[in-house]
Amino acid sequence: MFLFVVRRLFFAVVLLLAVSVFTYLLFALLPTDPAALSCGIHCKPETVLANRIRLGYDKPILEQYWHFLRGIFVGRDYGFGQTAFSCPAPSLGYSFNQHACVTALIGETFPVTAFLAIGAFVLWMIIGIGVGAIAALNKGKWQDRFATGFAAVGVSLPTFYIGLLVLFSVVIWFQILPFPSYESPLDNFSAFITAMILPWLVLAVLSAASYTRLTRNGMLEAMNEDFVRLGVAKGLRLRVILSRYVMRQALIPIVTIAGLDFAGLLGGAIITESVFSLPGMGRMSIRAVVDSDLPVLVGTTMVAAVFIVLANVIVDITYGFLDPRVRVS
Repeated sequence: MFLFVVRRLFFAVVLLLAVSVFTYLLFALLPTDPAALSCGIHCKPETVLANRIRLGYDKPILEQYWHFLRGIFVGRDYGFGQTAFSCPAPSLGYSFNQHACVTALIGETFPVTAFLAIGAFVLWMIIGIGVGAIAALNKGKWQDRFATGFAAVGVSLPTFYIGLLVLFSVVIWFQILPFPSYESPLDNFSAFITAMILPWLVLAVLSAASYTRLTRNGMLEAMNEDFVRLGVAKGLRLRVILSRYVMRQALIPIVTIAGLDFAGLLGGAIITESVFSLPGMGRMSIRAVVDSDLPVLVGTTMVAAVFIVLANVIVDITYGFLDPRVRVS
């Protein structure tokens, strides 16, 4: 098992390095001059040149990438003399539009996205696995038909539609809740819950639809296996069979999709954050696209890639515990 984990971690590092090269070069080759964007449309050519030198865009692309990669571990300095400034490690660049280090901007917005992802993840796992298990244990009954309809509706409807529908109905028409206005849970916990409950429910219901279908199908397939019939013949209680054997096999495909979905949310739930005006990484990414803030785009893309790669590693390791055959292969 130790060698299995080491191999997965090594490939994760190689993949992250390849993603960083591709991401940085992709944005660096865009027909946009970040130095010109850093001082507006009325910049003089000498000012643009000075900004280009100050931000390091006067160097070859590969050298720029080396400084970017080095800054992740040791930080990065910009400019010379009295105008010099630095971004401490891990440095993902400097936003010329917002006049701040990209890492600091991500540090301000990431907690919002993390709270959104964790809350929605817990809810959709409870709803998805719970409804799917009930449907599997009541195959052909009204509970099964309800779960099937729930899964079909959840998979079909887009996030922005459900988000706007919930926002208009709950906040504007019936005025059950005030309009979401994010506050840190350390400052005002009740206001934090009020602002996050609707985004959590929207993401949870839509994501739980696919988990309901996966859980139902996985449990029905597992309950038809020979080891389940053997356990029943030996007199094992149904609760023991379901918890120790059926659910363990049914969770294998759920682990994969759950890890990737959670990592995608940590990378930035763009649509949900925009609909509910949450100041998270997704909303910051949209603003960076509109403002052509390339360093922020590179930084947020790298952060999202890190979470997705780490999620794949965690999924592979979890697979090894759930199914020993994975470790052998």
